Amino acid sequence: MIWQKTLAQPLNFSGIGLHSGRRVEVTLYPAAANQGLRFVRTDLPGRPQIWAHYSRVVDTTRATSLGENGTTLATVEHLLAALGGLGVDNALIEVQGPELPIMDGSAAPFARLISAAGLRALAWPRAYLMVRETVELRRGEQWMRVRPGVPRITYSIDFDHPLIRRQQYTVPLRPESFQSEIASARTFGFLEEVQYLQSRGLALGGSLDNAVVLDDRQVLNPGGLRFPEECVRHKILDAMGDMVLLGLPLLGHLEVGRGSHELHHSFMQLLMSRQADWRIWIPSGRTGKRKAPWFQTPLWEGATA
Repeated sequence: MIWQKTLAQPLNFSGIGLHSGRRVEVTLYPAAANQGLRFVRTDLPGRPQIWAHYSRVVDTTRATSLGENGTTLATVEHLLAALGGLGVDNALIEVQGPELPIMDGSAAPFARLISAAGLRALAWPRAYLMVRETVELRRGEQWMRVRPGVPRITYSIDFDHPLIRRQQYTVPLRPESFQSEIASARTFGFLEEVQYLQSRGLALGGSLDNAVVLDDRQVLNPGGLRFPEECVRHKILDAMGDMVLLGLPLLGHLEVGRGSHELHHSFMQLLMSRQADWRIWIPSGRTGKRKAPWFQTPLWEGATA
């Protein structure tokens, strides 16, 4: 029996927002079963909430931004990857600002904090999106598909840079694999691109402390790369964070070629529209609570058994 999980206790952290360059305070609280992941903008009147769901994606330019009733929150994918990668189903996330902090450009700081806080099992079973038939989306050289199989992600990228070129990496969707192979892979960019963004008032918080930056020939970070294939590992991190927005862990083999946040979002929309190709699976067992129609809870909106 696999139970839904939440945090064992609240946790707090702060850091610099990638685009604003301003310090952002974040607090995560435990939440009840079937609540899912919800963000709260504590810096705004009324403390508006935003549901972490693919239907709430409002922008995918260089990061994933969510919005609800006119309230937005940017750069959510790294924290979502840590929560999903470690198996947190339910949490309330208070954010005092318009974007989540970039930290070191990876999900490792979040994963360490979540691990230190610990997880608590809830008396309600976790539901899964089990793939029955292959679903595929192709857009030019970009493609993404999921097929029945052991839960894992295979990602491939291809950049015209001597230190990247073509990279491919596969990782099983297990907490221990996420922590050891994916969480510490940092976001990456090219020097000309960073300079252009900063000249236009974007990426003001970006630095060698929170991103891998490459010029035409080399990595500019003093410590170099954390892994030979750190770039493709970070793309897996991004995909894991975006796929958390399905609201259900995915049971299947996810494969992506030359992906992006926009492709991830479009694929989720396609997947959820192909209801004949998947089913909701709940492990059998007793919850210890009276039964309720799980499909009526907001966590699984848009899904049917």
